Amino acid sequence: MIEQRVQIDEERQRQARRYARIRRRLLVLDLALGGLYLIALLVSGASVQVEAALRQVSDHPLWLVGAYVTLVLGVYGLALMPLSFYSSYVLPHRFGLSTQTVRGWVADQIKGAAVGGLLGLALIEATYALLRAAPATWWLWAGVGYLFFTVIMANLAPILLVPLFFKLTPIADQDLAARLTRLAERAGTHVRGVFTIDLSRRTKAANAALMGLGHTRRIVLGDTLLREFTPDEIETVLAHELGHHVHRDIPLLIVSQSILTLGGLYLVHRVLLTTATAFGFRGPDDIAAFPLFLLTLGAFGLVTMPLANGLSRWRERLADAYALTASGKPLAFASALTRLANQNLAEVDPEPWVVWLLYDHPPLGQRIAAARKAAGGG
Repeated sequence: MIEQRVQIDEERQRQARRYARIRRRLLVLDLALGGLYLIALLVSGASVQVEAALRQVSDHPLWLVGAYVTLVLGVYGLALMPLSFYSSYVLPHRFGLSTQTVRGWVADQIKGAAVGGLLGLALIEATYALLRAAPATWWLWAGVGYLFFTVIMANLAPILLVPLFFKLTPIADQDLAARLTRLAERAGTHVRGVFTIDLSRRTKAANAALMGLGHTRRIVLGDTLLREFTPDEIETVLAHELGHHVHRDIPLLIVSQSILTLGGLYLVHRVLLTTATAFGFRGPDDIAAFPLFLLTLGAFGLVTMPLANGLSRWRERLADAYALTASGKPLAFASALTRLANQNLAEVDPEPWVVWLLYDHPPLGQRIAAARKAAGGG
């Protein structure tokens, strides 16, 4: 039976627990350093001084916002480059997860900074334009704008962004492609093809996704998944992703995240109104208050993270249930999840507080047990 052939590798689980602990510590360190940096900018008066120096060049709002954000975030990004290199290159190599070269890592960092920087800067410029134009309601218009931006990016990412980092090619196995396409059709969704993505150039981990919305939706399978998983297992993994489509999870999660973002922006609005003068800012729309903006939004995100993750785990359980029903292969699904645990070095049974705080998926141990129970295996 499949569940006897594919078992949790206990040695890999010991490594997974160590890997997870180190990553959590790095996360805490990253958050702490970021928070201290922003607080230092505010308390020392450096933020006001930077804005004043930039104003000597030009007092045009677009220049001030763009130059300030580029300088302040650029300095922080460069200062944390060693930590980023350790967490995203050294550590995965140490645990045998990464296949990426240093050259490839540097290229990804440059492309990520360029794309993320341009998109992020455009959003920040638009937000501060709203702050200047509608100081009482900017947070509402910004929240609506972020919602539309998220929807647009969900449609364009498979076309414009993913190819910048990965090579997408139609899968060679036409029988598997037809099988997965039929599965998608039964779920009531049209896909523009089944593609493979060259994950193996960066990682040994396996993954699959249903990318895009509407006319850009396509099935994407990591080449690591295609090499290591059986067709039945791949079918159940895709069935899980299709479960999100059937249950309208993508629109639900986009809307719920937009509501949380709106709440965070309103909190920023109140904080800027009440504390702007205390730090010597010209007003809420002063770019020198940007560190306070980020601190407030970041703190709100940390507080609400368990809520967002709890909602996500609920929808993931529903997608698992759909995968079991739609594929009719609970043992294959249990086997696929077991392979994911072994191959991706994922903890099967993390501590409950870790799940509550950080996990947007149910623990793999619970998911495997549910699949085996559905198969009558207890």
